[in-house]
Amino acid sequence: MARVVLKPGESPDSLLRRFRKKVTQSRILSDVKKKRFFTSKSAQRRRARLKAIRRERQRQRRERQRYY
Repeated sequence: MARVVLKPGESPDSLLRRFRKKVTQSRILSDVKKKRFFTSKSAQRRRARLKAIRRERQRQRRERQRYY
């Protein structure tokens, strides 16, 4: 749970900004979005495999750019 405490003399805008940053860093919203709908184990594995393939292609692309 993301929790922020109002510091003395702090504006509500900066408090809200700190709260949003903590929520983003703790990945609360991304977890909620992932768990919003049921996905089977096979679909999860497929998504993870495709993500790994994309990541590897990007890494190779960066390696090729390094030599040009």
